[in-house]
Amino acid sequence: MGAIDALIIPVEKIVFDHRTILKCMYGCSGWNNSWVCPSAPKALMPWEAEPLLRKYSWALLIHADNQKDSQNISFAIESQAYVDDYYFAFSLSDCAICDTCAYQMNKMCVDPTRARPAMQGMGIDVFATVRRLGLPIQTLKDPGGSEKQNWYSLVFFE
Repeated sequence: MGAIDALIIPVEKIVFDHRTILKCMYGCSGWNNSWVCPSAPKALMPWEAEPLLRKYSWALLIHADNQKDSQNISFAIESQAYVDDYYFAFSLSDCAICDTCAYQMNKMCVDPTRARPAMQGMGIDVFATVRRLGLPIQTLKDPGGSEKQNWYSLVFFE
């Protein structure tokens, strides 16, 4: 489907750290700008999401070279898994459905059936998780520059 890597991992390999909320609140330009952000009304906080996500047995970690592919691949896999009777399958990815989220215009999400929160918004330390699996990830020294960004998403299965 265009992924660079796709690894099936036990949920125990996923690193949870509630400090991710600090990076969301103080450093993410998406804070309070998206329906899938922890700042949105009724959104789960990392400490609420972790026990739910730990109920899953395994996950598929997807590595892509852009945000839209990462989300499209993970959602397609979640959708197929549902059809295949993994009815609790759930994906996490940085939402890339709209160029500008309806949240910023005080409107409802235009595609709530596909919109999914980011791993870090759900309390997952993406860097630690990906590094422990031997995949590439680094902080970008020049975020708008020539450095290649790696995009990751997860699909959880029971």
